[in-house]
Amino acid sequence: MTNTDSWHIRFAALLFAAVFAVMAIMPLSVYAADTVYYKTWEEAQPVFFPDSTSTNMNEVAYAIDQLLEAGRDYLADGDLDNAYVCAQQSYYGYYEVCGFERHTMSLISGARKNEVEFKYRDIRKAVKNESLEDYDKYCDELRTMLYVDAEQLSPISEAFLTKYVEDAEFAEKYTALTGVTPDTTSVAASSSGGAGSAGALFMQAFIILVREGLEAILVIGGIIAYLVKSGNKKSVRSVYIGSVFAVGLSFVAAWILNIVKNINSANGAKQELIEGITALIAVAVLFYVSNWMLNKSETEVWTRYINEKVESSVSRGSMFALGFTAFLAVFREGAEVILFYQPLIADARNGAGVSFIWLGVLASVVVLAIVFIAIRFFSIRLPLKPFFLATSILMAIMSIAFLGSGIKELIEGDFDIQIYIQGISDLIAKIPTNDFLDIFGIYPQSETIIPQFILLVITIILYVIQFKRSKKLKAEIQAEQAAAGSAQ
Repeated sequence: MTNTDSWHIRFAALLFAAVFAVMAIMPLSVYAADTVYYKTWEEAQPVFFPDSTSTNMNEVAYAIDQLLEAGRDYLADGDLDNAYVCAQQSYYGYYEVCGFERHTMSLISGARKNEVEFKYRDIRKAVKNESLEDYDKYCDELRTMLYVDAEQLSPISEAFLTKYVEDAEFAEKYTALTGVTPDTTSVAASSSGGAGSAGALFMQAFIILVREGLEAILVIGGIIAYLVKSGNKKSVRSVYIGSVFAVGLSFVAAWILNIVKNINSANGAKQELIEGITALIAVAVLFYVSNWMLNKSETEVWTRYINEKVESSVSRGSMFALGFTAFLAVFREGAEVILFYQPLIADARNGAGVSFIWLGVLASVVVLAIVFIAIRFFSIRLPLKPFFLATSILMAIMSIAFLGSGIKELIEGDFDIQIYIQGISDLIAKIPTNDFLDIFGIYPQSETIIPQFILLVITIILYVIQFKRSKKLKAEIQAEQAAAGSAQ
């Protein structure tokens, strides 16, 4: 191993050690001892639904509703600290940890999950701004989302119906928000139709891995195809090593994050912060790789590059960057995938349920493998210049996508980011939410769209400059070749 390689490895190790160190030493939230609300679903379920033997999303939505109501009381009394805790805990202590987020993403849509998460951000912002009017508005919007989603994810339980019958005020609010009047004479259907059914377990296992793995496969497949096409097939190993190392570190990160969450549910924010920081690091690396590939897009430029025998610099510096890019692409989603699968396996109450999870994993691996093979083997059939240009554009697109998703993760991690430009922000808010846009990190939020637009403009400018440079260099090389031919 060369000194250059060792330096890059030490730098990467120190960088990630620093990220985890910052997350570890961040002060834990300390709450008043006389709180009258339940900070986690684990605490609330025995109180609100003591006879329930499993997690029902309608019941979780009810418990979140009560926590938000407690937050409103605190906000009305001017107790911003406890009001903020209620808003924060309704996400980290309920929505994120009990399976609501995971079920929504897998069985409804990832876009819906993002809508809910941004609504939580709006509620926290309302508390910070001491706006009771905004708090009421956003809480009602969130309640409607949760109750509507819960009805799709779980059969309405007998315990929930009992609450509906006994609490007239809640019944009126529930019907007003959802437009649904439950049949109070019925008893909940078997859970076989809910989020814990065999078919649902299969779909969740499948969608989670495909959704989270697609971005990584696009990046890794593009890099490997690039290396093969450019005659650096021996360097493919660095990409595989980076990917495998990321998988291993993902298990370690998931283990650490799980411990931190068990200490204090509010520390779920640290997971989002780690994912956000990792994504932003990936943005920088992908942007560098994109421009490096673009620089070699002209056939004549690449030929000179090879002829001048700078393959050694490719193997050390640039190949490290490519391997590091593969590492980041896998790591930024790896720990989250593992944390999603832990409760999913717990939902499977028997061996048959677990087997459906593994079938879902197998099916998702097949799909991702097909995508990888398509990029790896079919793209290299393209002529050199279009191939290098296409790969460079793919890396640029992924860097812009990672920027959006990275900022979103920071927002979910309670990092205070606020961008508002009158007129423009209102227009951005009209962007639709769907899974296609979600893959590219596009959300109806100024905080993500505006930085992405700035990066897009910078990318276009650099591409124009690079094309002019390549055209000039191509002309110089052709002139040199013509002169050499005349001399002979």
